[in-house]
Amino acid sequence: MGNILIADDASFMRMMLKDILVKGGHTVVGEAENGKVAIEKYKSLSPDLVTMDITMPVMEGIEAVKHIREIDPQAKIIMCSAMGQQDMVIQAIQAGAQEFIVKPFHGERILTSISKVLGA
Repeated sequence: MGNILIADDASFMRMMLKDILVKGGHTVVGEAENGKVAIEKYKSLSPDLVTMDITMPVMEGIEAVKHIREIDPQAKIIMCSAMGQQDMVIQAIQAGAQEFIVKPFHGERILTSISKVLGA
């Protein structure tokens, strides 16, 4: 199982995601409320995987993905998007995200995506 960093500006979404991940056997090593914080925490925590919300204040998720991939070209990132953000999802994958999950979160779908990206 993996050590995961959750980046989402909504504390409720971080809490929901953390609950799903922990129940799925993963360890949440950190949480970030925006892309800038996610980059700093990625540097200090070296997580196995990052779940990254697309729309956040200070720095958007896609911009944060680009920065994280510059720091670590092997970084494993799953984007979280709301319905109707298909264009953003394509941009995120071009920026280096490996997978995306759509809100509202479905536990099984999230855990399947994480296993796929981590190669478990």
